[in-house]
Amino acid sequence: MFKNLKLKQKFTLSLLLVLIGGIVLSGITLSTVLRRNAQAEVGSTALLLMETMNSVREYTDTQVKPELADQLVRRFLPESVPAYSAREVFESLRKDSDYDDYFYKEATLNPTNLRDKADKFEAQIVEDFRQDSRKTSAEGFRVAQGRRIFYFARPIKISKASCLECHSTPERAPASMIEFYGASGGFGWQEGEIVGAQVISVPASTVIEKANKATLLLLSIVSAIFVLIIILINYLLNNQVIQPLKRMVKTAEEVSRGNMGVEFEQSSNDEVGNIAQAFTRMKRSLMMAMDRINSSSGRRSTGSQSTRTTRNGEQNSPR
Repeated sequence: MFKNLKLKQKFTLSLLLVLIGGIVLSGITLSTVLRRNAQAEVGSTALLLMETMNSVREYTDTQVKPELADQLVRRFLPESVPAYSAREVFESLRKDSDYDDYFYKEATLNPTNLRDKADKFEAQIVEDFRQDSRKTSAEGFRVAQGRRIFYFARPIKISKASCLECHSTPERAPASMIEFYGASGGFGWQEGEIVGAQVISVPASTVIEKANKATLLLLSIVSAIFVLIIILINYLLNNQVIQPLKRMVKTAEEVSRGNMGVEFEQSSNDEVGNIAQAFTRMKRSLMMAMDRINSSSGRRSTGSQSTRTTRNGEQNSPR
């Protein structure tokens, strides 16, 4: 079938195949790269949010808690706990549509507040941080509640002795806190110990959606450029190759019918122009050959006539 197509159709089909192949390869490559970029972007946002939560924790620990010290003796206020404040501030932030897909948790192996209890997957993240003290962050995908989720985590390390006032032993902890949370969890912590991990998570669909939008946009641009290139190449091919060849074919047909007055038009000095020159030389050679043939035929005709005349003369002469 390809052999039966015209030159313009062959070029168009070839370019379309290149376009389709280019789009497929570009789509696979761009999808992979842009998903990584989207993942990095979400990770950067998560890191920024986590730093914000750390600032909230620091503010609560150094500014809010000392002001409430007298009240804490009589009644425990969870708002004075840095982890609680950070969680509540983040829940308030999630009311913004830009962050409503993000979730924040201070996943702890032995928490005071059970809502911070690390699940099996989070516990493994904490254990990895404990095994490798040089590891400062972790990110990736997990499945939770039937959904694929992207997470970003950083270790929670007891770096201040003030933290041990509430988490070393039940005897040292404020009585109001024991009354509020009980004495079964959140104790036995030691300074320098990694007790949990800050985890910010977002549905994987958010990451994929960002990558897909970027991929679709770039593929649309690439496809539009390819289509314009195909149109331009077809226009140039038609004007610089197809039409000159058609004119040469028409001229060659005229020459084949004996019309030697037509000329092969040479409109360029490229390969098409060289073909026109070759046809012109061939026509001249053909004309010269025909002239020689005609001249030879004329001489033979003249010679034959002279011979007949001579023979007739000889027959009519007296003996």
